[in-house]
Amino acid sequence: MNDLENRIRTSFDSQSMMHTLGAQLASIEPGRITIAAPILPSSLQQHGAGHAGLAFSIGDSAAGYAALTLMPEGAEVMTVEMKINLMSPATGERLVAEGRVIRPGRRIMVVAADVWAEIGENRKHVAMLQGTMIPV
Repeated sequence: MNDLENRIRTSFDSQSMMHTLGAQLASIEPGRITIAAPILPSSLQQHGAGHAGLAFSIGDSAAGYAALTLMPEGAEVMTVEMKINLMSPATGERLVAEGRVIRPGRRIMVVAADVWAEIGENRKHVAMLQGTMIPV
C-alpha cells in the first residue's frame, strides 16, 4: 500500500458513519475515489428504495476523499457545501459513488460525485452531487 492509499484508508476507517452504512473504499486514485455500500434493510426509505441519505453520505465522502488525495500531507478535509440531484429511485443490491475533483485549489476544491445503483451487472445513475471542500 502506498502513502496516499494508506492516508486515505486511515482517514476513511475513522468514520463511524461509513462503518454503520457498510461502506467500503473500492478504488483510490489521485483526484478520484470510489466508495461502495450495500443497500441494507436499515438504509431503505418508505417505498423500499435506498434512502437519499445513503446516496448523499457515500457521494459526499467519495467527493471529499477525492479532494483529500490532492491536499498536502497532514491535511484533512471537510465539506463546505454540497448539492444533490436525485434522479431515480436507488433500487438494487448496492450503491457505488464515484467522486472526482473538478477544480483543485489551495484554499477550496470544487468536487462532484455520481452515484449508481447496481444489481448484478446492471447499473442505474441515481444521483449527482456537486460541492466544495476545504482542507483543515
